[in-house]
Amino acid sequence: MAYSWFKAFHIIGIVVWFAGLFYLVRLFIYHVEANQEPEPARTILKNQYQIMEKRLYNIITTPGMLLTVAMAIGLLTTEPEILKQTWLHVKLGFVVLLLGYHHYCKRLMKQLAVDECRWSSQQLRALNEAPSLMLVVIVLLAVFKDNLPTDITVWVIVAMIIAMVATIQLYAKKRREDKEKELAQISQLPQQQS
Repeated sequence: MAYSWFKAFHIIGIVVWFAGLFYLVRLFIYHVEANQEPEPARTILKNQYQIMEKRLYNIITTPGMLLTVAMAIGLLTTEPEILKQTWLHVKLGFVVLLLGYHHYCKRLMKQLAVDECRWSSQQLRALNEAPSLMLVVIVLLAVFKDNLPTDITVWVIVAMIIAMVATIQLYAKKRREDKEKELAQISQLPQQQS
């Protein structure tokens, strides 16, 4: 019975933690892009994003991470023999990477608060995809355990990376084209008025 409770709340923790991680870096992107706005909008937006980032990190993301880890420890106490399985070692390695990502986000949040973040919005978009890749690998390991078809898994991960890179590049191209159209329309306004 304890195993089921630990597992249920472990899954709930994972959902909350990942929801926070996915949205947190998205806020970082908006925070960085606010630098392109004229004053007073720039300051207002940056202050608002800073509040949202802190609340998301402290009220949702970190408690989700703590719940996930605590329930994982509970699961391991109910089935200690699982610690001998290779798939779990690999999964825990990815969880350690995810914990590092979580804490790195706090570092970025602090840098953004004092205007010392050197990441571009496009670089942050790429960073935002890291937890997606880790989530896929962690879930596949949890489901397949030692029977994970590594050849297919590698191809799935490579395909995901290619799709993510292509999407980020296409989005950047679209934003540039939209900006150029906007500037062209603005430059035509004085000609139309005369």
